[in-house]
Amino acid sequence: MKFRRLRGRVLGALVLATATVTVGALVTPLATADPDAGAMGAAWTGTQDAAPLYPGVHIDWDVPITMSDGTVLKANVYRPMDGAGHIVDTPLPTVVNLTPYTKLVSMIADSALSIPGLAEVLSNFLQGFDLSGIGMGGLSDLLKVVPGGGARLFTADRKLIQSGYTQVVADVRGTGFSEGVWQVFQEREQLDSVEVIDWASKQPWSDGKVGMSGISYSAINQVQAAEHQPPALKAIFPVEPGSDLVRDVLATGGALGFGFIPPWLLGVDSLKLIPDLTALVSGNFDWKWLSDRLQSPLTFFDYIIQALTVQSIPEIPDNLKSILEPDSALRSGWQGHPDRVKVPTFVYGGWHDIFTYSEPRIYNAIDLPPGQKQLIMGDTYHADPGSGFGAPGAPPRLDVLQRAWFDKWLKGIDNGIDSYGPVTLFQQGGSWTTSGEFPRKEADYRRLYFSGAPSGTAAASVHDGSLTADPAGPERLTVGAGVMSVCSRDSAQITAGVTAILDGCAKDARPMELNGLTFTGQPVAEPTLISGPVNVHLNSVLDATDGYWSATLNDVAPDGKSTVLTSGQLTASLRKVDEAKATRSANGDYTDPYPLLTLVDREPLVPGQPTTIDLGLTATDAVLQPGHRLRVDVFAFNFPRGLPLRPMLNESQLLPQHIDLNPNAPSWVNVPIAGNPGW
Repeated sequence: MKFRRLRGRVLGALVLATATVTVGALVTPLATADPDAGAMGAAWTGTQDAAPLYPGVHIDWDVPITMSDGTVLKANVYRPMDGAGHIVDTPLPTVVNLTPYTKLVSMIADSALSIPGLAEVLSNFLQGFDLSGIGMGGLSDLLKVVPGGGARLFTADRKLIQSGYTQVVADVRGTGFSEGVWQVFQEREQLDSVEVIDWASKQPWSDGKVGMSGISYSAINQVQAAEHQPPALKAIFPVEPGSDLVRDVLATGGALGFGFIPPWLLGVDSLKLIPDLTALVSGNFDWKWLSDRLQSPLTFFDYIIQALTVQSIPEIPDNLKSILEPDSALRSGWQGHPDRVKVPTFVYGGWHDIFTYSEPRIYNAIDLPPGQKQLIMGDTYHADPGSGFGAPGAPPRLDVLQRAWFDKWLKGIDNGIDSYGPVTLFQQGGSWTTSGEFPRKEADYRRLYFSGAPSGTAAASVHDGSLTADPAGPERLTVGAGVMSVCSRDSAQITAGVTAILDGCAKDARPMELNGLTFTGQPVAEPTLISGPVNVHLNSVLDATDGYWSATLNDVAPDGKSTVLTSGQLTASLRKVDEAKATRSANGDYTDPYPLLTLVDREPLVPGQPTTIDLGLTATDAVLQPGHRLRVDVFAFNFPRGLPLRPMLNESQLLPQHIDLNPNAPSWVNVPIAGNPGW
């Protein structure tokens, strides 16, 4: 086939590990293995955009799929039609998408993208749409999800269907037109995914090979389904999947993800109440659907209300406790096991997605050779997957990559997609790069100590401190809760990118730094790589029995602009580390402390007594350009990224918090660095 000949010509030019060039002690990453896949990427794009094999699409609406417990799910089945208007009866590979956002929303999006010429005109317009001149470049970035191919993965992909696939879009139990009570990833819902896959594989229009597609919720349930290893499932393409959902977004560091969880629950709970009006008019309305909705109209909202209103630890009710119990059914359902995945998996994530913590971990946990598993990490939020894709030097569009992935693993077409990557990263502060692994092996951890000595770079912060090679002190620094976190990259992250439309907040940390302690290093002499998770080690003192810490790692430009690379947060009383899951660098310092986040392991603080806090920041990949500086910001509040549960918030009294800079018990950041920064 033409793909095999093409692959033979270009495969030798692809390098699976990041190339490096050495200048003295300098190690600089180079993007010699093309992130855009070169000639192969152009071929994949040409295949996706070529005239379709089948010109039409037939939709069977609200097809019932009966689960083993009798609950009926509803699915739309999309099948290709030939030029004569006949449904193609040849058994084809099937792609399943399970959504909680109702097939109705998916259908509306599909209908809009199916208007002849509209998708192309809109994509071309948005590709060049730029509002950065008026400080709203973030809005332009968000809208590039359309030309980047992400929008097609949210709904049915007609180009994929017309190339010879069947697509099944099903409402998750308790949502859309499906019966049952919404379970939010619990055991029965996971079993539904397996049963839908089995059902799809046995239909006369299926050749028995099933893939899974979708974004966010529909990515998480892909990974969960693959963990169960259903025989018919042959490949998955999860875009923005989570796996450790409590640590990802529900209660990162033990604090409620306030900017996302309540509005998201409200959205899904509202959408699931929209009835099937067509069935009602025709006299075929499903009255069990109505009974199920009345049973749980606001699923999980009781947890939110309790988290915000229960006054003390002893008053916490049992259902809320289950979120903070290590072995509860609820907690277990939100804790993935990607090491059980055995099918080819292509993971897309973003450095500022709500699931950033999980995305590289999913890739690394899957026990498959590189090529059969792939990872792309973009400089994106949750609402703009694939933004900028398809542009020169960037990866091919997401719909192009998905098509190539399924053509390879469901149709057996040797198109070279398994030689792509396997790890394609947007290097913050730089450009797109390709590597053989993440974190990059050339990065070594080193301590940089917090010093009270002024760096001269952040006069407007609560205290302008320094990062040094040796401990400093003694000195006590104090920081109180502030409100500037609403104008921050963390705010943009937890709102899925909504507040990112304002460049002055999301792309520059100086407004938030008005409420924080800053510790800034000297300018780097050469390009300096940062790759991997980061840990901030604090010798803290609180005036109450609880408190809340958050921190960011920043790239500071010569003009003073401070760009957040990664962040983390922790409720102080939930600091106890799960040593079995925590990771450490060669010097014994934590790289990912992995707090237990359970009530049984909660350790209230003794007011006035120094207490060690290890605060993990999500893994990142960045390069500091010459003249730039590394900075750590430390805060005592981070709303709306996190809001401590009410009992712990009450205990903290929102009192000022302290860091003791003691040379005998220093505070530091453990950061993975490659290169010769000149420090």
